[in-house]
Amino acid sequence: MLQRINLEHILFLDIETVPEFEHFEALDDEKKELWAQKSKYQRKDDYTAEEYYERAGIWAEFGKIVCISVGYFNFKNDLRTFRTTTFHGEEASLLKAFKNLLNTHFSSPKHLLCGHNAKEFDFPYIARRMIIHGIELPYKLNLFGKKPWEIPHLDTMELWKFGDFKHYTSLKLLANILGIASPKDDIDGSQVRSVYYEDKDIDRIIIYCEKDVVTTAQVFLRLSNEALLNENEIKKV
Repeated sequence: MLQRINLEHILFLDIETVPEFEHFEALDDEKKELWAQKSKYQRKDDYTAEEYYERAGIWAEFGKIVCISVGYFNFKNDLRTFRTTTFHGEEASLLKAFKNLLNTHFSSPKHLLCGHNAKEFDFPYIARRMIIHGIELPYKLNLFGKKPWEIPHLDTMELWKFGDFKHYTSLKLLANILGIASPKDDIDGSQVRSVYYEDKDIDRIIIYCEKDVVTTAQVFLRLSNEALLNENEIKKV
């Protein structure tokens, strides 16, 4: 079934997020209380609301997107390339730039968005942050009134589940078991906040994010029984 999908019609993506503010103290009193309520179940009695705030980036109501990396296939003269690029900077601006990409180059009904665990995290997070910033949702992210088969989203984790809704597999684990080379990263997802706020090194975050986009595309190729990308086929634009 996956072999019927034209690879050039898929936009692979990944996002990196951090808490909206560097420190808990920057929240007003009402937002502090709302955060305490929102995080109560996850942190239980192990952490105070303030101590747990460093993890606020996983919630769109208390976090923000610092970059959206995308990748797409191109076939020309029997040569295959996979091109990556990243939107970063002030959140509203990067969201508008990403929306413009969707509305200009990936607006056709045949175009699909694909990420790993993206239906649970990336897609809704982007949509929620757009709404918070007063940005009208692009067609590819506006799910209101759509039937399940009309939603233009693919998710490599969902594809790997094969209907098992209880099963979670990280991108790193999936790459490992499918024989996909995983480059040694100097950071992981838990370190993005500190790299962004303390080191102020967005370039490291972008490299990390783009590697995840490439790995997601590689997983999709394996699930489609296609040849993996080699280093020469991957181009940054």
